[in-house]
Amino acid sequence: MEVQGKIKLIGETQTFGSNGFRKRELVVTTEEQYPQHIMIEFVQDKSDLLNNYSVGQDVKVSINLRGREWTNPQGEVKYFNSIQGWRVESLQPAQAESGGMPPVPPAEAFAPADELNEEEHDDLPF
Repeated sequence: MEVQGKIKLIGETQTFGSNGFRKRELVVTTEEQYPQHIMIEFVQDKSDLLNNYSVGQDVKVSINLRGREWTNPQGEVKYFNSIQGWRVESLQPAQAESGGMPPVPPAEAFAPADELNEEEHDDLPF
């Protein structure tokens, strides 16, 4: 599954317990009639994926829905859901400086051709 939207918040990396479990939260605001603020967890090494992103960027996040059952000390069964991210892609257009094609100047930037000879033969096959 995927969620698309604008990054609203990138949380700090949190570490839990003696085993070093790491978690980082990302909030993405969807762009639809009724925008939703979706909190997505990135765990362990996936938390590092957020290092290259910042608030305000448009992204597509690949997610998995997780659910678990827990029995509290009183014997009551509770259910919890979470959204875990495993990939983030920027939806920003690539900049020309990043090795893409340079922008094309407007037509007004070119001088008109003055010396056209209609009689001159060209050897183009079309």
